[in-house]
Amino acid sequence: MIEFACKALPWNILFGVGTLERLPREMDALGLDRALVLCTQGRRSQGRAVIKLLARRAVGLFAGAKMHVPSKTLAEAARTARDLNAQCTVSIGGGSTTGLGKALAAREGLENIAVPTTYAGSEMTDIWAVTEAGGKVAARNPKVVPALTIYDPGLTLTLPAKISAASGMNAMAQAVVNAAADSPNPLSSCLAVESIKALAGALPVVVVKPDNLEARAEALCGACLAAGALGVGIVGLHHHLCHALGGICNAPHAETHAVLLPHSVAYNAQAAAVGTRKVAAALGAADAAAGICELAGKIGAPTALRQIGIAESELDKAAEIAAEGSFRNPEPLTVKRIRALLQNAFDGLPPRPA
Repeated sequence: MIEFACKALPWNILFGVGTLERLPREMDALGLDRALVLCTQGRRSQGRAVIKLLARRAVGLFAGAKMHVPSKTLAEAARTARDLNAQCTVSIGGGSTTGLGKALAAREGLENIAVPTTYAGSEMTDIWAVTEAGGKVAARNPKVVPALTIYDPGLTLTLPAKISAASGMNAMAQAVVNAAADSPNPLSSCLAVESIKALAGALPVVVVKPDNLEARAEALCGACLAAGALGVGIVGLHHHLCHALGGICNAPHAETHAVLLPHSVAYNAQAAAVGTRKVAAALGAADAAAGICELAGKIGAPTALRQIGIAESELDKAAEIAAEGSFRNPEPLTVKRIRALLQNAFDGLPPRPA
């Protein structure tokens, strides 16, 4: 007998090539004004272009967004917003920038608009996080969901193949954890399965032909669906491991997802057998974890924690943090078993069941 509970999020999405040009009139329709544009240092030129597009609707640029939203960065951005009397934010970039916009929504009450240029997917979830005192603190709040998300595939054309691969695997993780659950919400499961199919088909094309706009659009749509699944679904061991390593050693977020995903899937494979088979079928593989590894190899995503700057000495603490987390996971969690998973991932060995 099917039983589930699901609360939809207030998504407002524009998807299509050239949709960024509609931002000014969409802001007017939403009654939003005095926008502080957010970006990273590397996206400063795109941030300035958004300010030019918004004209009188923009009050300034904050180009200091950083991965994992350090508390110091959040404080600086909040101070800038107050000094400029900003009423909302427009985030252009990847998960770091979107995450800053969501944190400002949570802490300062600023409405936010997201313009994703990667496949991170943060814009579709109610999850926000801040890194402080060596740990990453996350929470869920529907108020942080952007008032508007503009997906313009043309903005992803300059995303390098290496970043496209890691970012795409980040999106894949959001989908996989909601398909390979022991009692999945059927709505999130449907979104997740369609996302896996889209990403598995598009990412190999994107990394070989980065100017293929159709493949870029398919990958971006897959990322939207993946994050939508996470937004109305769950997080489990996989995301808690990624957050633990992010807080401990500022691990690169997308790359950490790429490396850990097949190992997390293998850990839960027996306890979530039906969902894991759905993942395998969506990938067109006989085994879900092996299929994820094959896709990662095909697109050049990292496959070992040691490749992305994580020290072996940091694995013990990450295992302890993940084992102590108060979250639901299909397979029981122990420090010893999680530590073994991390060692496997550190060495780049094939994933194995818990």
